[in-house]
Amino acid sequence: MQTKLIITADGSHSLFIEELDEHYHSVHGAIQESNHVFIGAGLNKIITGNLGLKSGKATAINILEIGLGTGLNAFLTFMESAKLLVNIEYTAIEAYPVNIDLVRQLNYVEQLDSMAYTDVFNLIHSSEWEKPLALSKHFTLFKINKKLEETIFKTKFDLIYFDAFGPRVQPEMWGEEIFTKLFHVIAPGGCLVSYCAKGEVKRTLKRVGFSVETLQGPPGKREMIRASKVTNLQ
Repeated sequence: MQTKLIITADGSHSLFIEELDEHYHSVHGAIQESNHVFIGAGLNKIITGNLGLKSGKATAINILEIGLGTGLNAFLTFMESAKLLVNIEYTAIEAYPVNIDLVRQLNYVEQLDSMAYTDVFNLIHSSEWEKPLALSKHFTLFKINKKLEETIFKTKFDLIYFDAFGPRVQPEMWGEEIFTKLFHVIAPGGCLVSYCAKGEVKRTLKRVGFSVETLQGPPGKREMIRASKVTNLQ
């Protein structure tokens, strides 16, 4: 399938798959969407809320990303770990990695004024699969080149970034079987965040045991979802 580079409204790049008529990020702003959905409503919630984790503590936050894609969510999370001195173990699943030629054209490092982390962004894509890599003393990356359905997890996650393509394109990723699997690998008190706020998705998350919040969405989108595993649901 042909994938092309586009510029979103905040000046940051995204990718567009013509055959699927699908974008990797919001056309209203890739960086601002990722910051709002995954950092603001996800990571910051976990750091200051459920787990009571504070800057500098030895305990690591375990994050699972469904859809590494352009590496934007991983890069933003790395930057937060560096800023807040929070330890993060980051696992990312990607069955169809982005072509390295497209990766080299992405402008996230420049847009975020983070040239000091250029090598980190490149390593997010070029590092070996199925082999943990310490990108800093606070951030370890582990990438899995498989479909979610084929993956067996050996750990519990405090936070899941659910960033698969939308239900129109990947309906199989938004069904009860997938969300049941994720419910069982998320730690009590943990949560899943997603840009998608469709009614059927919220109903499915509730059926498998999540407590679902509908939050304000990023610019250009009215709503988003945060689904939590409350502590009395084991």
